[in-house]
Amino acid sequence: MQIEQTEPFKIALAQTGTPIDGSAVEQARNALSKAKKLGAAIVAFPEFFMSPFELDAQEYAAAAESIDGPFVTAISQLAAEAGVWVLFTMNEKNPADPAKPFNTAVLVDDCGRRRGSYRKTHLFDAGSPAESDRATPGNALFSPVATPFGKIGLGICYDLRFPELARTLALAGAQVLVFPSAWVDGPGKLRHWETLLAARAIENEVFTVGCCRCDRGYLGQ
Repeated sequence: MQIEQTEPFKIALAQTGTPIDGSAVEQARNALSKAKKLGAAIVAFPEFFMSPFELDAQEYAAAAESIDGPFVTAISQLAAEAGVWVLFTMNEKNPADPAKPFNTAVLVDDCGRRRGSYRKTHLFDAGSPAESDRATPGNALFSPVATPFGKIGLGICYDLRFPELARTLALAGAQVLVFPSAWVDGPGKLRHWETLLAARAIENEVFTVGCCRCDRGYLGQ
């Protein structure tokens, strides 16, 4: 695979938890301001950024929005104001099954334009509650997006455990893979996280980035 040369850039990992005041938009505003001052060109937020997975199933479903809704619109405006690319996750309304929204990652550019989105395909059922009890899996992998930093490919959390997903993205031209995550803590889990990120990078000769929630019970630092 031929790698296109790009200028050096900084990606900021906003390893946030659930905001104390309940406003993910304000948390994003603060994080983007700090990242901009540090010279970041792109900022990544973790999985379950818009709506925490800990909500009960009915609350989680009720909080879902369309991808053109107020949450995505607000974050897109912040990206334009800060002049940085932003990758974030949302609880996307599913018209076919309102009780089970999609777990979706959204990429917007430094003008606030939506450049791509991805619905998590591999749902995490090893914990309780099972993710498939309250979410619908996506049915398509992400198509890498050309950016000033090279082509970016996306997966979400548990997707990292499936090498075929990363390989497909790399074969489609991705040069940087980003995995917004809520990687659950536990015996051996930090080693899994670090090993799998390194494996996907080595296997495909691409940069691989993980951004994890840092609430209690998660591995974000």
